[in-house]
Amino acid sequence: MITIDPQTAEPAFEQLKRQLTSQVDNGELGPGDKLPTVRTLAAELGLAPNTVARAYRELEASGIIDTRGRSGTFVRGDRQHSAARQAAADYAAKARALGLSDAETIELLTRTLDRTGAS
Repeated sequence: MITIDPQTAEPAFEQLKRQLTSQVDNGELGPGDKLPTVRTLAAELGLAPNTVARAYRELEASGIIDTRGRSGTFVRGDRQHSAARQAAADYAAKARALGLSDAETIELLTRTLDRTGAS
């Protein structure tokens, strides 16, 4: 279930991205699940199709969904990617709760990856 709050300052496409990402991260949507078409979802939510299309494009660029032409749009990934997205979401929430800025959070993660030899 996705709801768009027109009263908030957060743009509708960001609300849609956030909610779909959350549904993937918490397992409501799993790898291979088909998403509604842009036009269908736009009509259901009362949004312009371009708004939904933008959210889908950005989710695809983030590796969360995959558009397969006329076949449709599907949740991408496997359990490993889903677990990694959840770990990243947990880390971001914890860092914010500790009062770290986004820049500090990214810097800390980068330093940690450098120390562990990850690339």
